[in-house]
Amino acid sequence: MKIAMIMDPIATVKPHKDTSFRLLLEAQARGHQCYYLEMADLSIRDGIPYGRARAVTVRDQAMDFYTLGEAEDFKLSDFAAIFMRKDPPFDTEYVYATYMLELAEQAGTVVINRPQSLRDCNEKLFTAWFPQWTPATLVSRDKTAIKAFHTEHRDVILKPLDGMGGASIFRVDEAAQNLSVIIETLTEHGQRYCMVQRYIPEITAGDKRILIIDGEPMPYSLARIPAGGETRGNLAAGGSGRPQPLSDSDWAIANAIGPELKRRGLVIVGLDVIGDRVTEINVTSPTCMREIEDEFGLNIAEKVFTAVEQKVAERNAS
Repeated sequence: MKIAMIMDPIATVKPHKDTSFRLLLEAQARGHQCYYLEMADLSIRDGIPYGRARAVTVRDQAMDFYTLGEAEDFKLSDFAAIFMRKDPPFDTEYVYATYMLELAEQAGTVVINRPQSLRDCNEKLFTAWFPQWTPATLVSRDKTAIKAFHTEHRDVILKPLDGMGGASIFRVDEAAQNLSVIIETLTEHGQRYCMVQRYIPEITAGDKRILIIDGEPMPYSLARIPAGGETRGNLAAGGSGRPQPLSDSDWAIANAIGPELKRRGLVIVGLDVIGDRVTEINVTSPTCMREIEDEFGLNIAEKVFTAVEQKVAERNAS
């Protein structure tokens, strides 16, 4: 099959840990033709979505790990499957790209993850669909409401709805130091929503990334342990990774949420779980696949392509 990967510049990835790169390796190993695009390569003409793509060959090594062919113009429907793996921010340009991909989907291409669900399932806000598994949470841009939530819970985390990698995440404890300025910064003086969650002390044992592939939880997670003096476990914020089996509560959360993810066409999802609470549902470009695979000898990417190939076969048969 022709497989397209929309991602950030491939020259900037870290091959030993990048999930998009791992997916290209698996696709190539299965005999598929792989193509590489960035967001700027997408366009629509007369209602038909196009992509200016390059054939890509990848090698599992630290240096000289890819080769690109000449750029060619394709209808997006020329590809059997397209992976949308562009990292946040989830901005207006990203939304426009999902509309282009939705046109490709309507023309018969399998898009991973489903474009409509990428728009519908904000990685922070989608947790509201599963309140029984989340910490106490408020989404608001009202300063008074946010302060009242802090007064109630005394120790909270505040974060934007469109960030990634632990950027702009604040912890405010009972002393409420700088709470007003944090609210003003995150909400831009009441012009933007932010999320406030009860602080979960179990963060010291790690912010667990649980991968769910086509609704099925993988049996191991990557617990991201905060660096000294930090409350954020994100690897991008200096956290360290510790692969570990899923706990009973991890299984309960993943099994409860997985069927809804599958129903929405979300094939690759990363749940962020602290203690026994889910704090984020990552659908745009979830990572940590390589770390879990390497530790436990799994092939999670194989499960991804088993699901994708089945979806392509079903499309072709319909």
